[in-house]
Amino acid sequence: MSNSVAISVENVSKKFRLYHERNQYLKSALLSGKRARYEDFWAVNDVSFEVHTGSTFGIIGSNGSGKSTLLKCIAGILHPEQGKVSTHGRMAALLELGSGFHPDLSGRENIFLNGALLGLTHKELEKKFEEIVDFAGLDDFIDMPVKNYSSGMTVRLGFAIAINVDPEILIIDEILAVGDASFQKKCYQKIESFRRDGKTILLVSHGLGDVTTLCNEVLWMEKGHAKAIGRSVDLVSDYLGVSHNVVHKTNETTGERWGSNECVVESIEILGHEGSVTDVVHTGRPMTVRIHYKKTSEVSDVIAGLRISHLHGTQVFATNSRRRATPLGLFGNTGFVDLLIPKIPMLAGTFQISVDLSDSSELYTYDHWGQCSTFDVLQDINQDEGMVTIDCQWSHTPTT
Repeated sequence: MSNSVAISVENVSKKFRLYHERNQYLKSALLSGKRARYEDFWAVNDVSFEVHTGSTFGIIGSNGSGKSTLLKCIAGILHPEQGKVSTHGRMAALLELGSGFHPDLSGRENIFLNGALLGLTHKELEKKFEEIVDFAGLDDFIDMPVKNYSSGMTVRLGFAIAINVDPEILIIDEILAVGDASFQKKCYQKIESFRRDGKTILLVSHGLGDVTTLCNEVLWMEKGHAKAIGRSVDLVSDYLGVSHNVVHKTNETTGERWGSNECVVESIEILGHEGSVTDVVHTGRPMTVRIHYKKTSEVSDVIAGLRISHLHGTQVFATNSRRRATPLGLFGNTGFVDLLIPKIPMLAGTFQISVDLSDSSELYTYDHWGQCSTFDVLQDINQDEGMVTIDCQWSHTPTT
């Protein structure tokens, strides 16, 4: 990481007008001679910070805290009423799905249009065109008008353009939460490549595990103000300690589901070390995965299985009640099964859970629910890197 500054934000403030009433028609406005009443709302208020070249800087805060407005000021989409923003280097911003796309133009035409807006020549874009299309996975649709794209196709194209025009500064606003698991994996791999190459990344995300893993420093926004700036591990931990706005992500059907439905998974709950339902747990502390089931037929000797995978797609751990020699026997009509993990081995990151209910042979599936729950792991016991922590200890023995 360099000591030079890639992004400088000095006392930036941005306001909007909040109207309490509005004239429905121009005629009524002219006849009444009145303007609608409004008050000024300061979405960003006197915020200052610096992002050093080659670092990954995160911005966290609850919905409505001013994060996205601040990013738009930095990207030049909005102009602040007060303060100054300075950037040094070619910048690409991923702020909204399809922002900057012309809906009537094809994907091909939008690549050249957006690339030109980012400062690339037509010749440079021709060299990068195949790489952009391949990353987006839109070979068969690249000449179709963008207005006919799905939201997933749109975001893939937007990310592919921004990431492949070789920006020195990349600004990302919650874009990593969109798309399927395969596309998210490609995004994370590309971001890791950016970090290794010394590029600067400014990231807004509600995935606090990813913020802890990716970011060197974090700005905590609250009601338009900069509440704190500091190390990502420290600030994320402080934010979770006072925030009641963390979005629970359990029971999201993001993966495939199949089975005979003779015994089905009703819901999944993650219990933290205090025993309460949560979607944020801590390395080295207890965690319980609770699988609520409902039996629709007379089945017995049900095997419950669970798999934990990183959001990037890597499988971390998989087990079931048979492998752990814990026969569950005959289920009641409803109930729940708990899997207790006494000490969470995973380091900071975002992880997904898949569950499975099958017969005693494990060949006949009653219900398989892939990626049915997502949770974040925060790391506050050490600064190790990787996916899991290993119990180890350094020692030194002088020989001379």
